[in-house]
Amino acid sequence: MTTTGLTIPFTGLKKQYNNLRTEILDTTDEVLRSGNLMGGNYTAEFENWLAKRNHVSYAVTCHSGTQALEILAGYYRDNDLSYINPPTVLVPALTYPATANAFLRAGWKVIIGETDYYGQLDTRKILNDMDTHFHAVCVVGLYGAALHDMIPVQNRALVIEDAAQHWLSNNSQRSGAAAISFDPTKNLANYGNGGAVISDDRNLLDYARDWVNNGKHTRHAETGTNSRMSEIDCAQMMIKTRYIDSWQKRRGEIAAHWIEQLKKRNVRSLIDDSNFSTHCYHKFVIEVDARDIVQRNLAICKIETKIHYVEPLHELPAYQHLDNPGGLLSPASSLSRRCLSLPIYPELTDLEVEYVIDQLLEIV
Repeated sequence: MTTTGLTIPFTGLKKQYNNLRTEILDTTDEVLRSGNLMGGNYTAEFENWLAKRNHVSYAVTCHSGTQALEILAGYYRDNDLSYINPPTVLVPALTYPATANAFLRAGWKVIIGETDYYGQLDTRKILNDMDTHFHAVCVVGLYGAALHDMIPVQNRALVIEDAAQHWLSNNSQRSGAAAISFDPTKNLANYGNGGAVISDDRNLLDYARDWVNNGKHTRHAETGTNSRMSEIDCAQMMIKTRYIDSWQKRRGEIAAHWIEQLKKRNVRSLIDDSNFSTHCYHKFVIEVDARDIVQRNLAICKIETKIHYVEPLHELPAYQHLDNPGGLLSPASSLSRRCLSLPIYPELTDLEVEYVIDQLLEIV
C-alpha cells in the first residue's frame, strides 16, 4: 500500500479559515467596534441573501438547523394540523437523530419510514402503503441529494422539508418551506451552530420571528425562546457567500472525477448520473464490502473518513418505541453497514483528490 507525506482530514475548515482569515477578522472587528451585536444590518443582509438564493420571499435565521426544523414542526402543528392531537409525521430511517428530535420536542408522533438504497425515503412504498397513516412527511435531502419528485408525496400528505444538507442543490426548496443548517460540516458553514427557516408564507415568517426571540416580534403575544444567530455570525457568513458558487463548482468537479474513477472498478457511489445534476455534494458516500476494514486501511494512508450514519433511527435506543420499517433487514440498516463518507471539500488540491481515489481503489 502506497503512503506519502499527505494527510487528508475529513473537513477543510482549517484551510478555509486560513484563506479567509483577513476578511473574517476584519468584519468581526467591525461588528465588535460597532457595539451592535444582535439583529443588525448583517443579520438582515444575510436573511435577504438566503431568501433570494432559495427563490422565496422570507428567511429567518436561528441558532441551529435543528431549531429551524422545530419551528416548522411547531408552526404546522398549531396551524394546518391544529385539529389533530398529536399529529403524525413520517421521517426517514437514515438521518441524523435531530430530524426526529425536532418533531418529538414539538409534540408530534413520529413514524420511521423505509428508505431506498440511496438513503432517501422510499416514496413508492409510501404511496403504495395505505395502511400506514400519517399527516405529514419530513423529506430529508440526505448527503445533499434533493428528492427527485416531491409532488406525489405532497398529494398524500403535508410535506415538511429538512433541507439541512441539500438546500444548495439545484432542486432544493420545492415544498414551500424548509429548515436549513450552517453547522461547521455544511457546505456554507458557520463557526459554530446556525440555521434558518425559508418560506413564502408570511404567517410562518411571523411565527418564526416570535419563536427565535421570546415573542418580541408581536409584543410577546406568543411565547418563544432565545434562538438567534449573532451579528458576528451573519457578518462572517456574508463573507462566505462571496465564494459559495466557486466552492460548489469545485465540489462538483471532484465528485464527477471520483464517480468516473469508481465506475471503472464497479464501486457504487451514492452520487451518480441519476441525481448528479440535483446534488449539492455535501457528502461523497460510497457503498463497499467490508466497510470497516476499508476505513481502517484508509486511516493508515492518513485519509480521514466518516460514517453517515452508523445506525439508522430504528436501531437507536431512544426510538425503540416508534413504529419502524422492518428492523435489521431494511435497506436503511443494510446501507448503514456498507456506507463510507470520503473527505470532499473545495480546498482539496488536485494532488489530494488523486491521492484519495488512488488509495481507495487500491484498497478496494
